[in-house]
Amino acid sequence: MRSALSVAMVGTRGVPARYGGFETAVEEVGSRLAARGHEVRVYCRAAGDDPGTHLGMQRVVLPALRRRSLETLSHTALSVAHLAARRTDVAFVFNAANSPLLPVLRAARVPVATHVDGLEWQRSKWGPTGRRYYRGAEALAVRWSDALIADAQGIADYYREEFGAPTTLLTYGAPLLLDPPADRLADVDVTPGGYHLVVARFEPENHVHLAVEGYVRSGARLPLVVVGSAPYADEYTARVHALADGDPRVRFLGGVWDGELLDQLYAHTASYLHGHSVGGTNPSLLRAIGAGAPTIAYDVSFNREVLGAAGRYASGAAEISRHLEDVEAHPQEARADGAALQLRARDYDWDRVADGYEDLAHRLRARDAPGPQRARRRRPEPAPGRDAEPEAVTV
Repeated sequence: MRSALSVAMVGTRGVPARYGGFETAVEEVGSRLAARGHEVRVYCRAAGDDPGTHLGMQRVVLPALRRRSLETLSHTALSVAHLAARRTDVAFVFNAANSPLLPVLRAARVPVATHVDGLEWQRSKWGPTGRRYYRGAEALAVRWSDALIADAQGIADYYREEFGAPTTLLTYGAPLLLDPPADRLADVDVTPGGYHLVVARFEPENHVHLAVEGYVRSGARLPLVVVGSAPYADEYTARVHALADGDPRVRFLGGVWDGELLDQLYAHTASYLHGHSVGGTNPSLLRAIGAGAPTIAYDVSFNREVLGAAGRYASGAAEISRHLEDVEAHPQEARADGAALQLRARDYDWDRVADGYEDLAHRLRARDAPGPQRARRRRPEPAPGRDAEPEAVTV
């Protein structure tokens, strides 16, 4: 039997998970590792109900600079300094943007795996300087990590093609919702099968604007329920609201942190519109298919990898309009697609994901990992100012 490990999880907003994919992964994987007897320390940006522990994980709460360009790196810098001064068998660092801090962990002889996530440099919220930083950070993650974690095959392919670097493929899990209740839908004035749904941070790469535009242009009768918001994105949020143009069919709920209500919204929607385009395997998409939601997804490789033939795909507002009208015209076919997606969701299991992290942690401690790679890109730098729209996001 393998011995227990001390594991640190660094670079996210921490737990409880209330924000995005990294936080979901930390909570789901970290809690399972803790339940298996490992000591799990999670570095967090905000205090929780219990500042000391959460689901068996030790929480270390440290501050961050509240600026978009500095929040992640400033918090990780403090976390790495705290971590380097304490005994830890293994560190999992989330987000390649944190890679300039990896030499501190290497100097402290802490084996480290970096979860590289999606292609952050393609997000339009970053200007030329930010994009150059993230491109450089990818190379540093390859050069200074003992192992790289990819959560989608497309991301693994990207690192192999760009750097010739191996990755460990560890996707996210999909929570299965079987026969969920619908009693909470009344809280937002909708009924089962009586609405379409968007759940996303308001960022251009998540294409909330296309979902709203496509819906408004369609002849759909059922309302569109839009869940989401974003820090530092006032201009884009205003653009999305303007596209609704006062259409009473569009209902903006803002951020919804009530997990029970979100589950019921996913489970009983006529269709779920998923516009994420530059990340890897997306937890919101997995949550939707685990609930059996018929899904219309932005057409990139990451989404096709999850949905397969049971998904519907769109790259523009006109295609979204046609899909929405077809869902309403043929609801039984849409529900059959949702059932097929729920079967696919069984391939995404958090217990198996935790097995993968646990195995990698043991290999890291045993120094049985790929180790740092020579980080020379095999493809040229994209032209300055190149927009990261459809052709750039399919890898």
